[in-house]
Amino acid sequence: MSEAPSAPGAPQPSGSGRRRPPGEQSCYAALDLGTNNCRLLVATPSPRGFRVVEAYSRIVRLGEGLSQTGQLSDEAMDRSMAALKVCAEKIRRRKVVRVKAVATQACRGATNGPDFVRRVAEETGLRLQIITPKEEAQLSVAGCMSLFDRDAEAALVVDVGGGSTELSWVDLKGGGLDSKPRQFAAWKLPIKAWLSIPIGVVTLAERFPEGERVEEGWFRAMVDAVKARIEAFPHAEPMRRLFENGRAHMVGTSGAITSLAGLHLGLPRYDRNIVDGLWMQRHECEAAADRLLTLTARERALEPCIGADRADLVLAGAAILQAVQELWPCSRVRVADRGLREGLLMSLMSDQQQKPRRRRRGGAGRASRPSTVNA
Repeated sequence: MSEAPSAPGAPQPSGSGRRRPPGEQSCYAALDLGTNNCRLLVATPSPRGFRVVEAYSRIVRLGEGLSQTGQLSDEAMDRSMAALKVCAEKIRRRKVVRVKAVATQACRGATNGPDFVRRVAEETGLRLQIITPKEEAQLSVAGCMSLFDRDAEAALVVDVGGGSTELSWVDLKGGGLDSKPRQFAAWKLPIKAWLSIPIGVVTLAERFPEGERVEEGWFRAMVDAVKARIEAFPHAEPMRRLFENGRAHMVGTSGAITSLAGLHLGLPRYDRNIVDGLWMQRHECEAAADRLLTLTARERALEPCIGADRADLVLAGAAILQAVQELWPCSRVRVADRGLREGLLMSLMSDQQQKPRRRRRGGAGRASRPSTVNA
């Protein structure tokens, strides 16, 4: 993943002539504009990685209605722009020296996505980069590395977004997981196969509108729709034996999965320190989903770890997780309240952001690549 210093016109107060006081550490910023959320992390380097100094998240639903129209709506763009202006101000106030701002599935899939990116640059100074599904998968794995159980042999990282879901099969005995922070490079991660499907919580919920009463058949239809996009993927099959023999685990990263974990724990309010890194058994995930099915949308909105903003999306997230668990059964899931932004920060702070080009000599010496597909 390449390093992205702030472009001319982007928020860069630290380069505006004001010197940073002696001893004050440089700040880096990672911004992720997704189909559902706008998230920002500002951090300083530390010996073990980085230390977060400010975090911001707002549900903007940029991809609302996109699956029907193919375009970002004016209302969705205005909501997102308001959040991005808050992010730009935080970046200025923190005197950030490097910014990496990315957009994912909503901007990838919308016909007016590039126009919106240009508007963002004009109005906020933020230079959004529309990243590929492959980059998104790599960065999500990078952000979750510290949650891998290194006694296991493999992990499946499931990144459930608003408009897409990325699955990455990781060899936990492979190289690239123990790099020092300054030597980290996302392209070195031992991802043996990855899959991106254009189904996330927003697109799935729009495809299967919720009725007045939640019915098991409606939920089952969502699960089966997701399974249909995953089950034909052949490239991860060499790792299946590790899952069948109990030598693999899953990592789930998304707001829907963290909400499911908060519901499972019965928290009076969401607490990242408790949820991030939580191990859940498969039957506990299914029990939490079953409990959601007994609640109305209004009752889900009153749940402190769900709230009104996620009340109509959390069941879609549970359906995606269940679909993956049925196809790739493993007893344990580790919940991650981290992912893409953390991976962005690691790439920004590394000295090895760009993959060196190799000269080809005949057919020899080519690096092996993970099997990939964009379903």
